[in-house]
Amino acid sequence: MTDKLWGGRFTQKAAAWVDQFGASITFDQVMAQEDIEGSLAHVKMLGHTGILSQAEADQITSGLHALEQDLAAGKLHFTVADEDIHLNLEHMLTDKIGSVAGKLHTARSRNDQVATDLHLWLKHRLPEVLAAITNLQTVLLTQAETHAGTIMPGYTHLQHAQPITYGHYLLAYFSMLQRDYERFEFNQKHTDLLPLGSAALAGTTFPIDREFVAHELDFADLYHNSLDAVSDRDFALEFLSNAAILMQHLSRLAEELILWSSYEFNYIELADNFATGSSIMPQKKNPDFAELVRGKTDGHMAT
Repeated sequence: MTDKLWGGRFTQKAAAWVDQFGASITFDQVMAQEDIEGSLAHVKMLGHTGILSQAEADQITSGLHALEQDLAAGKLHFTVADEDIHLNLEHMLTDKIGSVAGKLHTARSRNDQVATDLHLWLKHRLPEVLAAITNLQTVLLTQAETHAGTIMPGYTHLQHAQPITYGHYLLAYFSMLQRDYERFEFNQKHTDLLPLGSAALAGTTFPIDREFVAHELDFADLYHNSLDAVSDRDFALEFLSNAAILMQHLSRLAEELILWSSYEFNYIELADNFATGSSIMPQKKNPDFAELVRGKTDGHMAT
């Protein structure tokens, strides 16, 4: 027999390598907070609609808050045996409050649960990305104003081409980042949709209230087709595409900082707190932070 949540028809346990190969907990554990948030909203709806008794909903809610506190304290330990973040947390919840924890899964599937986790995870982080871009733009704009009259050569093919100002150069990156900002800002529209309630693919016969859950989780809208809701990862692909473009812009800036701080160019000198040294060549000041930005983008690491 198997004790898996999905193991109803199975008479034998999966081989250990099958469990290890299929487990996603090594990476989806980063969505633990989002999984708990989604579950809190879901069980509140189950109590609100009468699908669960209020006593049951309150007991599950109390257990979820206890898990949330354990997570914040670093006390949760995940296992491959429970496959993913959903089953790990459900197992932990059962340990805390008993078999009533199983009722949390009423009217939902891991399909719409993982989709909800992904939407919440990205929904929480897009404002951080936008704020970071704005912060960098502010620095660039301040420096551009300071150096509005600082003359420097503009390059083509790494050869002197035409005179420009350093301020003009910096504003080029301001403009690139503005497009990056707008791409991530638009990404929020497709991320701010709730898939929960779609179940495995065709919804549920329980009288759920999806609008109630959307309000609890602060989603702007719902998916209106259950097949689309559980299979859509467009919003994540948009984010990855936007992130790749942003990193290309940062890599370009980093490459120029590397060149310009070299002995041959000698345009700029990095402050000591933005550089590293060499264990064998004490005269060196290495632009490691710029090299790492470039390397993380292009796959090449400086030596």
